[in-house]
Amino acid sequence: MTGTLYIISAPSGAGKTSLVSALVEAWPNLAVSVSHTTRSRRPGEVDGEHYHFVDVERFQRMVAEAAFLEHASVFGNYYGTSQPAVEARLSQDVDVILEIDWQGARQVRAAMPDSVSIFILPPSRNELEARLRARGQDSDEVIASRMREAVSEMSHYGEYDYLVVNDRFDQALADLSAIVRARRLRCAAQSQRMKDVLRDILA
Repeated sequence: MTGTLYIISAPSGAGKTSLVSALVEAWPNLAVSVSHTTRSRRPGEVDGEHYHFVDVERFQRMVAEAAFLEHASVFGNYYGTSQPAVEARLSQDVDVILEIDWQGARQVRAAMPDSVSIFILPPSRNELEARLRARGQDSDEVIASRMREAVSEMSHYGEYDYLVVNDRFDQALADLSAIVRARRLRCAAQSQRMKDVLRDILA
């Protein structure tokens, strides 16, 4: 494998999805892994683009075949990351991003210890709550529940390699880009990509 596997986690409302979308747009050969799920397809969602939509029987068969790098049950639906799909992209020198929670991150790190993990934090608890309220979609009760879940998720930040605070979007994106750039400049990665140049220099 020549690509890098990135694990990116964050509490709901921290801006992870927007940051990852901008990061993928800015960097060639960087892609987001498409998860499998048993939940129903929502309006506008495309199979194979947003998720691979499968039934419970198919999902459980994949679990039995050890086809997932990580999988979990969330609110009665199953979600999982296909290991063969991820490994295929990595072998093509494509860096792959997994957007998963801390529990999934633990599973992936155990299976692929060379992965790079990044946790995205909001600048404060008050700001996180303000962002959740700004969506205008949830009741006070739901927001309180999301905040409890967020605090629980954020308590695991220390398990990650990098910590990025999304206070200003452009700065957070620059921080993520710096991690990708540094990873691609590693000697092992560069020497593989610059074989011809190195051969010429050292001839």
